[in-house]
Amino acid sequence: MKIRPLYVLAAVVVSAGVGAAIWFSGDRGEAPKPLSQLLQDTHVHGIAVDPKDPSRIHLATHHGFYVMSPDGMATRVSSNTDDFMGFTPHPSDPSTLYASGHPAGGGNLGVIMSSDGGRSWQQVAKGVNGPVDFHAMDVSKADPKTIYGVHDGLQVSRDGGRTWEPIAQSPEGLIDLAASAKDVNTLYAATQNGLLVSRDGGKSWQAAALPKQPASMVHTTSTGDLYVFLFGTGLVHTTEPDLNWTTLSNPFGDGYVLHLAVDPSDRNNLYAFVHKMGVQVSRDGGRSWSALESK
Repeated sequence: MKIRPLYVLAAVVVSAGVGAAIWFSGDRGEAPKPLSQLLQDTHVHGIAVDPKDPSRIHLATHHGFYVMSPDGMATRVSSNTDDFMGFTPHPSDPSTLYASGHPAGGGNLGVIMSSDGGRSWQQVAKGVNGPVDFHAMDVSKADPKTIYGVHDGLQVSRDGGRTWEPIAQSPEGLIDLAASAKDVNTLYAATQNGLLVSRDGGKSWQAAALPKQPASMVHTTSTGDLYVFLFGTGLVHTTEPDLNWTTLSNPFGDGYVLHLAVDPSDRNNLYAFVHKMGVQVSRDGGRSWSALESK
């Protein structure tokens, strides 16, 4: 199955001013909906466990930002219906979230940030050649002021997303990006040609010690866990800095993992958004999976 690189997914670009605010003020009467209904109405661009309350799962979608409760019901944080791409939480401040993507009316959001858990957002930068629409973005766990994003090549911010500079062209066929927990200059790229690693902040890339199979997802945690989904192999795991890989499981048939979240309070609890299968949950570190459905 062919995976499309990020640049194929780009939408129409129009200008937006730095500092434009996107205000969240509650869901304004929208009732919670079953996850199955939400996934019929939209698709998911990012998933994360709320560190302050691990029973709450953040879902960044094509039509707004949602929180999913343990009973599988999803509630929009507000009436905002923007397209949240590149969603990534701050690794040590649970109230701070980053995203990019597209306003509901079209164009690009640039880099946006929430400091109140997703209730309100503000554009903090346009990015290089912006406003950008980072479909892949990640905050460095080694230095949270450093953020990497992909738009017209690889870009980096060293001040928490407020100013950006270009690094180099992104790897060919890039699908996903993750920053190391151990070294601010180490990056991982899931590509159509397999997993790549950079040790110099994205200036150069080498193949990781994995089969050269398309990789649909790469995810790092603050504790140094590294997860990758490889076509033909499944979900694999290692810990930094030694990349000694273990295959965890491949239970998804022709589905594949697009986004992964690990519970920071219990690394055995994993959540995955899987193409064709929706949100899946594992309680044993990724070895077995079941569908997360409304009770």
